Amino acid sequence: MSQPHRVLLTGASGWLGRFLAPMLREAGHKVIGLDVVADADTDIIASVADRASIERAFADHQPSCVIHSGALHKPDIVRYPAQSFVDVNVTGTLNLLEAAVAAGHKRFIFTSTTSLMIRADVRAGAAGGARAAFWLDEDFGPLRPRNIYGVTKLAAEDLCRLHADLHGIETLVMRTGRFFPEDDDTDGSLPGPNLKANEFLNRRLTVEDAARAHIAALHAPAGLGFQTFVLSAPPPFERDDAAALVQDAAAVIARYHPDAAELYAQHGWQLPQVIDRVYDPARAERLLGFRPAIDFAAILHALRSFGPLPFQHDPSYVSPIVAAGAEPV
Repeated sequence: MSQPHRVLLTGASGWLGRFLAPMLREAGHKVIGLDVVADADTDIIASVADRASIERAFADHQPSCVIHSGALHKPDIVRYPAQSFVDVNVTGTLNLLEAAVAAGHKRFIFTSTTSLMIRADVRAGAAGGARAAFWLDEDFGPLRPRNIYGVTKLAAEDLCRLHADLHGIETLVMRTGRFFPEDDDTDGSLPGPNLKANEFLNRRLTVEDAARAHIAALHAPAGLGFQTFVLSAPPPFERDDAAALVQDAAAVIARYHPDAAELYAQHGWQLPQVIDRVYDPARAERLLGFRPAIDFAAILHALRSFGPLPFQHDPSYVSPIVAAGAEPV
């Protein structure tokens, strides 16, 4: 799959899209951007939920591969009804899969989310009585998403699997960890940069690495079939650390990064005392040859040198669809 492609990139105006589109071009691919709002890399203003618009995009632009990163996300729950999530995240994915199959595409890349893995007990974590950190890899289950966002993304993953089974199109599902630039809307316990830095221990990657992972999926050798990939910075921990991470995370961190506490103290930051979930991205490294460039060690290097932090932080960020007051369907 390493030959140049005409990539139909949905969500081209979004946070991931604005990094992924130029990287695709740098890799030699033609990018056809589709989104409901205009931006520099968006060629088609349309909703993936509109079947006629998708058929017209395929007829007019003749893409050879789809990277489907357009979606309604968790923060959109307060803005749009559940039906909009079904229309965009489920029907939109079906529209693209059927068009890709009809066009004879060999591979379809879908941006999903680790959020759909966070059941009620995972979310409660140690506060809910968990005695060990949940180790979240692609075999973790059963999956019971806790909101309409997770439910519709899981349904879209199932559509990807179904089309791989029925039609032989390789469908690679990229379950991304956190890479949003804004502050966490559910956790204000620490300043945004401190909280994001901590998350590189167990659940975050940079948006640049998320984009690179999609390009690795596009370039991966044929024969993968249907695959899901958890995408996150490689954790410094081992699975055997799961119980200790709940009991005393700082002590575990000290074993792997002895100067972390001192570096944090120099910057007035706090390390987590409890880590009750860990995302394991080993499959992406094994099958795609992809390993994020930025991990917790890179965060400590920046603190050690008093250099710029190697991740994006913008508490004022607003998604383009919200900024434009656009409708998703």
